[in-house]
Amino acid sequence: MKIAFIFFCILTCLSCGPDIKKQNVRNDTEQEQLIISREKYRSQLYGFWLGQCIANWTGLVTEMDKIGNVGEIQAGNFYTRKDWGQPDQPSIWGEGVPSELSETIDFVFKESTEIWGSDDDTDIEYIYQYLLYENKTSILTPEQIRDGWLKHIKSEEENYLWVSNQRAFDLMQEGVLPPETGNPENNEHYEMIDAQLTTEIFGLFSPGRPDIALKMADLPIKTTARNESEQISKFYVYMYSLASSVNKEQSIKQQINWMANQARLVLPDDTYPAKMFDYTQRLYESGIPWEQTRDSIYVRYQVNQQDGYDITSKNLYCNGCFAAGINFAASLVSLFYGEGDIKETIKIGTLTGWDSDNPTATWGGLLGFMLGKDGVEKAFRRGFSNKYNIHRTRQNFPDNGIDTFESMAEKGITIIDKFVSEEASGKVDLDKNVWIIPKVNHPPNP
Repeated sequence: MKIAFIFFCILTCLSCGPDIKKQNVRNDTEQEQLIISREKYRSQLYGFWLGQCIANWTGLVTEMDKIGNVGEIQAGNFYTRKDWGQPDQPSIWGEGVPSELSETIDFVFKESTEIWGSDDDTDIEYIYQYLLYENKTSILTPEQIRDGWLKHIKSEEENYLWVSNQRAFDLMQEGVLPPETGNPENNEHYEMIDAQLTTEIFGLFSPGRPDIALKMADLPIKTTARNESEQISKFYVYMYSLASSVNKEQSIKQQINWMANQARLVLPDDTYPAKMFDYTQRLYESGIPWEQTRDSIYVRYQVNQQDGYDITSKNLYCNGCFAAGINFAASLVSLFYGEGDIKETIKIGTLTGWDSDNPTATWGGLLGFMLGKDGVEKAFRRGFSNKYNIHRTRQNFPDNGIDTFESMAEKGITIIDKFVSEEASGKVDLDKNVWIIPKVNHPPNP
């Protein structure tokens, strides 16, 4: 009897084992899949373009107004929160004249009857989206990038390119292909006005899969950047991709902090971008005002040249006020202290100093994406123009360069459809209008 009972138990366990295993596999598979509504994402891409334009044009009001005087900190060197709504001061190249965009430091909007103009913080991203869409690819080739730049960027001034981007463009005209256009041996400006403001959108083309986002963005980043400026660009791409896999039960402040800390893993610990991140985050968590953190960053990196950031010693124009490093540190001030509030983030970014339209555009785009079209309009309690003129800064696009955020978002959806099926080995379910994307949980490779 005992032998029969034992034999029965063994048979029972053998028969139930596979079912348990299958159940575990089902649960694991479900946990590893990211299901995203294509319709909601369309609204989020609209919000990205809208939020980026609001932030870009608001930041332009104070661009290069305040860059500090190396060796000293004194009242008037930088704006503070008290300057919001006050008269704008001239930029370093303003010849004593404040910005034409606004007499006061305030948000810049376009009414429904007006058209948003492109700028260097949005137009190269527009070009990359267009090239991906027209070439029906997820990974651009060196030739596609070169041909796109040469076709859509004016060869004469004013072509809205500066330093690294301009040098890369010059090299393309000489027959040099990316990534050699960003190689420091060819491009001495690889740390200046580079990929950190032209490639964030690749994170949105790879929702929830920052590993693939970095792959898609690799060549566009290397087109103009290397070393620390390349790492900073990867940080932004990584954060943008993570925006699709945040815990929606958390507050937006918690979501932003989680995304930032995950993207921090992209930065090698022994580099100045990693140390800038850690230093700025510590100051934010200490509870001091953002102005004090900004001033401390200025002294640490531009006056004392700590953590390996030695731009000041190079005696560059305006002390490298548009370098990747100081832009990155400034952007972190508005990111942390803005705490996910799009209006507050843009305000702080506009007042922080240096190349103020750069960080504002980056975070305005990210938060605009997270909020979506309706969320952005709700935050500002108003509607906006949905039209965009890429021909303000670029050329040779359809419809004389006049586009709409709806059309731009639709192109993004088409690009992501290809990413899901070909790069992520996922599924585009048109019946349910969702993407099913396999998730891979692993730390990024610096």
